[in-house]
Amino acid sequence: MDSKGEEFITQLKEKRKVAAKGGGEKRVEAQHAKGKLTAHERIAKLVDAGTFVELEGFMLHRHSDFDLDQDRYPGDGVVAGFAKIDGRRVCVYAQDFTIIGGSFGEVAGKKIAKVMDLAMQAGVPVVGINDGGGARIQEGIWSLEAYGEVFYRNVQASGVIPQISVIMGPCAGGAVYSPAIQDFIVMVKNMGNMYITGPQVIKAVTGEEVDEELLGGAATHNNISGVAHFAAEDEMDAFATIRKILSYIPSNNAEGAPAAEITDDPTRADKALDSIVPADPNESYDMRDVVSRVFDLGSFFEVAAGFAQNAIVGFARLHGQPVGVVGQNPAFMAGSIDINASDKIARFVRFCDAFNLPIVTFSDSPGFLPGVSQEHGGIIRHGAKILYAYAEATTPKLTVVTRKGYGGAMIVMGSKYLRADLVFAWPNAEIAVMGAEGAVNILYRKQLKDAPNAKEERSRLIQEYRDKFSNPYAAAAAGHVDDVILPSETRQRLIAALELLKDKQSTTPSRKHGSIPL
Repeated sequence: MDSKGEEFITQLKEKRKVAAKGGGEKRVEAQHAKGKLTAHERIAKLVDAGTFVELEGFMLHRHSDFDLDQDRYPGDGVVAGFAKIDGRRVCVYAQDFTIIGGSFGEVAGKKIAKVMDLAMQAGVPVVGINDGGGARIQEGIWSLEAYGEVFYRNVQASGVIPQISVIMGPCAGGAVYSPAIQDFIVMVKNMGNMYITGPQVIKAVTGEEVDEELLGGAATHNNISGVAHFAAEDEMDAFATIRKILSYIPSNNAEGAPAAEITDDPTRADKALDSIVPADPNESYDMRDVVSRVFDLGSFFEVAAGFAQNAIVGFARLHGQPVGVVGQNPAFMAGSIDINASDKIARFVRFCDAFNLPIVTFSDSPGFLPGVSQEHGGIIRHGAKILYAYAEATTPKLTVVTRKGYGGAMIVMGSKYLRADLVFAWPNAEIAVMGAEGAVNILYRKQLKDAPNAKEERSRLIQEYRDKFSNPYAAAAAGHVDDVILPSETRQRLIAALELLKDKQSTTPSRKHGSIPL
């Protein structure tokens, strides 16, 4: 190679070194002093070693107002490209807080739009690492256009490729909407924050002092608002969570989910399941104990575990195959369905259906939560989302009624009427319009009033109602339940059913899209 060629190579290497330093050594040191990695370092920790290919790493912004020309750094606040995670192809981007606080401008929008377009064309997931101060005010309308272009692509990619956001720093104002449109949000505790209006603005407008973590930290959004789905202890835990999510889901809506090595006996019958549900219908139990015993041991991966705990959603494996799991949890609010549980269940069901993951539902439905606050908050509208999601879903749907199956709540939780492929009931299941106690109080009100021993007569009538109407054999006799099974048989039955339905075909009416009651 001649001297000119060596000069070009040297120049390229120097430019790469400069780009890798982001906003310079002092700003990198400041990032590290906060206990935070830089954008390049985060991507290196997330993806398989040596697989990241950066794109448009030398892009510079074109704005000079407000002394922006002094802050022209290669990459301009976002590192973007493609790589592999556990051998699977992904597109990835990370905001670089060392460059103008990771503020989002024209170049950032173009770079993220580029990798999202590539992800759609290649059919691979997108992972975004958020750590920035929101729209770059100095660029004016150009920063708004940048966000708009990204939002549009988030919507176009929804249900086509998985989208995962990680919040590792501030995510404020319009910046929150890209993660909100995506499938899963992972927030790092005591590091990531999301809010429309930050503490400083709130104080300026109202004079109120607001704690940033309480306003929009990981605990708030995982436990109260339901905006986030996972809370990570630190950055490495967040990366492990991303890898775990990807291990259960396909790369796009035309592929199957990745199967795992089979380590659990498909014929295993856990006898503890036969006594796990208390005989007393008013006594609670934890549905997660049921789920952990039915699916491949250690495979249940709960999503949004801290939010609306009266409902559980998550991923698991049956004979190595990933499935979506939905259920009510009697350990919280008796498993009744409220507004938050409705949103949580409906959203997860729609994700599973979009990516062809079979849905296994464990139904213990005492009903929708009554009360003025629920009615005023729109429980009718929110509850209808579950109904809509299950009825719309064409992926294999299996349901197990473990105990109560009352009224409208029974219908919406993956019933035959919403086209579940197979519905099983455990022997102690009560399937009726309402519980026996409430039904007797209504149906026999006059008779009980006139009875010499009302308490004894009421007990007799309750048992009679259960024997006649609310036991699972009455539902099975009418064809509303496909079979009554021993709880310990559940695993074997579900595996057999999924094997049958693995190539399920379905047709839907020709339409642009339905109108879900949002």
